[in-house]
Amino acid sequence: MKLRLKRPSTSDASATIGELFVDGQFICYTLEDKDRLLESGGLKVKGDTAIPRGKYDVVITHSNRFDRLMPLLLDVPQFEGVRIHAGNTTSDTEGCILVGSYKRGNDFIGSSRPAYNALFEMLESAVEQGEKITLEVV
Repeated sequence: MKLRLKRPSTSDASATIGELFVDGQFICYTLEDKDRLLESGGLKVKGDTAIPRGKYDVVITHSNRFDRLMPLLLDVPQFEGVRIHAGNTTSDTEGCILVGSYKRGNDFIGSSRPAYNALFEMLESAVEQGEKITLEVV
């Protein structure tokens, strides 16, 4: 299964709204911290920076923080424990990727839990079928 997160090319906003595609089909919106272009030499601000663009393997593991199974991105430079989960604003993320069904302005996504639950079902199904899951952030 191939996930692709499309970010806007530039933004001065304090949050980064993107679009998530699964195998080429739009699934939901994403919200991350400010994109500081880490892959181009930008400086990370702890707890307030989106992960660098790149390609990451995704696994489903138990999250101690949320006490349930959740998607985890592997080998993200300068980050640990990056997950995809529900949430509405940057106060809900510390480098993680939030998902939602709609966006409002440049710093809010809504209907996050239904969007997350639908995505998680797709990811679980892929794992059960032995598929490798990757996420490309562009």
